[in-house]
Amino acid sequence: MEWIIGFYGIQLIILIVLIMASWLIWDRRLKKKHGKDVPPGFVRTNEVPIDLTTGKKLVVFYHPESGERFYKEE
Repeated sequence: MEWIIGFYGIQLIILIVLIMASWLIWDRRLKKKHGKDVPPGFVRTNEVPIDLTTGKKLVVFYHPESGERFYKEE
């Protein structure tokens, strides 16, 4: 009986660690593409979405060579 509790306890700990790690990676990935200074080579588009987490308007910039997008806070 004790090994069953230990088995599920270890799985629960691993699940919590994976959830926390994925949250940190996801958060860092999104913050990298927001900012005040537009990197060189980016062209402004007509898109102006609203960030659902902060409620701020974002202007979308596009890099024609790499296809990367950059979101500048308005």
